[in-house]
Amino acid sequence: MCHPMYVRFAVVLVIAFGMGISAPAWGNYREAFAEGDYGTALKELLPLAQKGDVGAQFQLGVMYEYGRGVAQDYAEAALWYSKAAEKGLPEAQYNLGLLYEEGRGVAKDYVETAAWYRKAAQQGLAEAQYNLGIMCEEGRGVPKDLGQAGAWYRKAAEQGLAEAQYALAVRYENGEGVSRNQSEAARWYRKAAEQGDVYAQNNLGNLYSNGRGVPKDYKEAAHWYRKAADQGLAEAQFNMGLIHEDGLGVAKNINEAVTWYRKAAEGGFTEAQYFLAVRYENGEGITQNYEEALKWYRKAADGGDSYAQNNLGSMYSNGRGVEQDYAKAMQWYRMAAEQGLSEAQYNLGVMYEEGLGLAQDYSAAVTWYRKASEKGLAEAQYNLGIMYENGLGVSQNYTLAAKWYFKAADKGLAEAQYSLAGLYHDGRGVPQDFVMAHLWYNLSASQGNPNAAQSRNELATMMTPAQIAEAQRLAREWNKREKR
Repeated sequence: MCHPMYVRFAVVLVIAFGMGISAPAWGNYREAFAEGDYGTALKELLPLAQKGDVGAQFQLGVMYEYGRGVAQDYAEAALWYSKAAEKGLPEAQYNLGLLYEEGRGVAKDYVETAAWYRKAAQQGLAEAQYNLGIMCEEGRGVPKDLGQAGAWYRKAAEQGLAEAQYALAVRYENGEGVSRNQSEAARWYRKAAEQGDVYAQNNLGNLYSNGRGVPKDYKEAAHWYRKAADQGLAEAQFNMGLIHEDGLGVAKNINEAVTWYRKAAEGGFTEAQYFLAVRYENGEGITQNYEEALKWYRKAADGGDSYAQNNLGSMYSNGRGVEQDYAKAMQWYRMAAEQGLSEAQYNLGVMYEEGLGLAQDYSAAVTWYRKASEKGLAEAQYNLGIMYENGLGVSQNYTLAAKWYFKAADKGLAEAQYSLAGLYHDGRGVPQDFVMAHLWYNLSASQGNPNAAQSRNELATMMTPAQIAEAQRLAREWNKREKR
């Protein structure tokens, strides 16, 4: 998460004294300015500025930029900033750069922006150093150079600018323009966090939560998440929800988790909107309410969250919280499927296979089952096996049916275990093998499949005791592997 460009300089009375302005004149000006008597301030500033007083020229630029005592006029602000900037005042150089960046009073020109930032940065102005770092990082007005960006961030960070400290920490965390170093990332996040930077507080919490660059410490993570959350950072509020739901560094409390999810969701954080919707749908930490679930799924779905899009499709498909509408279910499933979500690809395959809200299309079903299968979704692998076994949308192929059944069966899907056992029993797509058939029937039966138990028992009457013992041994080995 990135900071915006740093706020522009508005008042630099102390610096103005250093530019040779007489104390009496500035005393009168300061009093008038403090009292909001900008007219008097302007009368005292204008003659000084016209005589070439650099501090007065800069302050006059501020007054025109913000409309203090004069009509707001960015072109006039740029004129006075230019006069002071050309005399070398870094604050004026910086503010002039901002005007060029935003195209106010002058034509937008990133090259000019970078040039003025550089002049101010070379004189040690931290805000200019930070902004020049951003220009280097983004390649605006200067060649893109992450190394240079990091160097300018460091200069500003070492002067204590929290935004630069955060930016430098991000570069260390991700290895962008500097060698990746989680400890350095934590050090700079902490400096910015201690100044109240919400992004740094949240990211420091992440480092403690994951034990990167610092010892894993959920209580410390919760401490920093809370600081950022209390300042209104939605991502930190979401993280507060997660740690309360899981009891990490705080007492486990699903109701408190939902409270934080709601805060983040209302702040527009899509992942929190999805989590809140799930809690409403399942009645976890809150009274079950399908209408509320639908509302929050839709917000997250509109924000591009593929999980929310898929679940919203399920709400429409099953008529939960809304009138059943297969067309809308298809719309949301497709949006999530096209983002690569395997569950949505599977659901889209089911819609095509069963002809829900559209003409039945086995070929399209196979296409979507295959996409989900290749991502490892067991249910899709099982359904793809069925399509191959029965020649639906593809040429019948028992070998490929066995391949996909095995993938799903090995993930523990009882239905796939039963179907794979049947192929081994009959020798279709695989060599006939009663031991393997018994193994897979047995595993499926252990999950409560009555048909598998019956088939296993019938098969056992055709096997030797040694074969049964071997099948049982293989089942025990499989279960041991799953427990690991």
